[in-house]
Amino acid sequence: MTYNYMIALFQTETPLVSAQAERNLLIYMIAVFFILTSLVILYFFVFQKRKNKLLIEKIEQQRVFEEELMKVQTEIQEETLKNIGRELHDNVGQLLSFVNMQLTLVSTLVSENAKEKVGDTKDVLKDAIQEIRALSKTLTNDIIINLGLQHSIQREINRLNKLNKIKGALILRGEKRDINPNDRVILFRIFQEFLSNTIKYSGAEVLHVILHFKEEHVELIAEDNGYGFDENAIKPGSGLINMKNRAKLINSKFLLTTKPNEGVKLVLIYPYRFS
Repeated sequence: MTYNYMIALFQTETPLVSAQAERNLLIYMIAVFFILTSLVILYFFVFQKRKNKLLIEKIEQQRVFEEELMKVQTEIQEETLKNIGRELHDNVGQLLSFVNMQLTLVSTLVSENAKEKVGDTKDVLKDAIQEIRALSKTLTNDIIINLGLQHSIQREINRLNKLNKIKGALILRGEKRDINPNDRVILFRIFQEFLSNTIKYSGAEVLHVILHFKEEHVELIAEDNGYGFDENAIKPGSGLINMKNRAKLINSKFLLTTKPNEGVKLVLIYPYRFS
């Protein structure tokens, strides 16, 4: 009887043992699945983080490259302008001065009637010499640095008024503040580019310029009453694009607004910096 009882007992416990093993197996599989899922998620997270880091580094490298490229382009342009200024002052100016001396000599050899015409020619030549020397100074960075932004802009407006085509005026506001010398040159070049476009293309009659010195920044505003232009027609490499790129070099806010037949307005906001 004991033997039969043990067999019966074994037969009744076997399903219990099997069910327990199945539960343990299920728990084990769930745990393995959870671990594998966690590893996959962790791997994806690390991979994505690494991918984002590489992408950010690539964007930063591209930004640095573009900034360096713009700096190089600006330096080349500035050096070219400086060389042109020197050529105008030293070579062309000297040649015209020599011509003026020759005219003085000629005036002693001609009749009284001809002397008056020679004198008129000399006067025109003197004005041309002065204009060339003034222009050569505006192309030289050292002059801009020494004169300051305000006086450099005023000189350009004076030169504009001599053309008798566009009436320019400079309005000063606020207490004058010092500006980083290199940044001063770039600000002036941006204004010079705007002025050049106004003279060439705008058909404007009036140009108003405001230089407003504020506590944390200076605002340079230039506005004409010309034809304006279509902003969608701006092509890469144009003067307007160069102006925007130069403003970016000195962390300045650049805003150019225009509408056909309503003129063009430039707003430059330069935050003071001295490093």
